[in-house]
Amino acid sequence: MPTPHYQNSEIKIFKIIAGPYDNNAYLLVCKKTNHSILIDAPAEPNEIIKLVKTTKLQMIIITHSHLDHIAGLDQIQSFFNAPVAICKPDSLQLKNIPNTYLKDKTNIKIGNIYLNIITTPGHTPGSICINIGDHLFTGDTLFPGGPGKTTSVKNFKKIIESITYKLFKLPSKTIFYPGHGKDDILKNSIREYKIFESINKNNQVYGDVIWKNKLIN
Repeated sequence: MPTPHYQNSEIKIFKIIAGPYDNNAYLLVCKKTNHSILIDAPAEPNEIIKLVKTTKLQMIIITHSHLDHIAGLDQIQSFFNAPVAICKPDSLQLKNIPNTYLKDKTNIKIGNIYLNIITTPGHTPGSICINIGDHLFTGDTLFPGGPGKTTSVKNFKKIIESITYKLFKLPSKTIFYPGHGKDDILKNSIREYKIFESINKNNQVYGDVIWKNKLIN
């Protein structure tokens, strides 16, 4: 088994990079029970499947329904009889009806550990983040340096509300794990967002936005 990306006395977090877009999938494992939850199902999931086989998979949680986050779902499900959970606005992109529709503040038990669902619309209508203690899995809602890509001014305002009213209310020491790229801590994003906010008063922007630099539409 590979070395966990993070572990403490209760949980192991594995990070697996898969697919042509270098997606991050995460496997959360309760140390006491070996029960696990998989976050996202990118293409080319062979390494994900190999790792999941060493645990007792309880659920597959999809952070949002863009193809690069669900392309490996059918292949993964062919090995594991685990329910799939997603926020309802994004569920129509799945081939099959999901087993569970996630809502804001939904609690999910993994062994002896509880996860909290945070709905964060903006990147997609049904985007979610998953919080467990000082760890936050943000999908494509929040990356180091900026928010996820948006397709309109309206959606950009939605993602900013999701980030500032929900994610930034968590402890600033919280480590966040995005759907692509490296981890970061919320404290850095909060500081960078304040810079962005100070020079972009009207927020009439969207697309790929970087907190500290010029905006790229």
